[in-house]
Amino acid sequence: MYKVVGTGRDRSLRVTWTLEELGQPYELVFAKPGSDEAKAFNPTGKVPALIDQGSTFTDSVAIMTYLADHHGALTFQAGTHDRMVQDGHTNFVLEEMDSVLWTAAKHKFVNPEDQRVPEVKPPLVWEFDRAMQRLEDRLQGPFLMGETMTIADILAVHCLNWGFAAKFNTPSQALRDYSKRMRDRPAYKRALPPA
Repeated sequence: MYKVVGTGRDRSLRVTWTLEELGQPYELVFAKPGSDEAKAFNPTGKVPALIDQGSTFTDSVAIMTYLADHHGALTFQAGTHDRMVQDGHTNFVLEEMDSVLWTAAKHKFVNPEDQRVPEVKPPLVWEFDRAMQRLEDRLQGPFLMGETMTIADILAVHCLNWGFAAKFNTPSQALRDYSKRMRDRPAYKRALPPA
């Protein structure tokens, strides 16, 4: 059984949601980012971490990619045109959405107070707005890859949810509908820990 280290509401939700979609059993090892519990699995204290057969893996997208490839679902075969397009969506979300949200978080509560620049948020909101417009253009049906859900969708919706929680601007109706469809999935509901 896989073990996932995190709170289930941070980036570890990406991993537990992936596992739920794949129908794979796992145990959530509760650890807040930066805690001693998290550092027992990852010296940086960042979460998530995945423990599989005695080995520990870090970085949510690397974990999601490994799980999807290993179980042959939520992804296209490596080396195919479809996989290149899927990986493009994944990289777009990481570069244009996740990095913007993480920078905002660092300047709000992660960095030491003397290393925070609150004035950075307005340009980040502007960047995120542009990214949401581009994300909407990438939707090719119910999912980024048309009729096939992939890990890129899990990542995109996690970032949309994060943007909403961080009080960034509200996305378009199309993106709100996309996010709601994804959050209505039984696997998402199972992955989300109780409040």
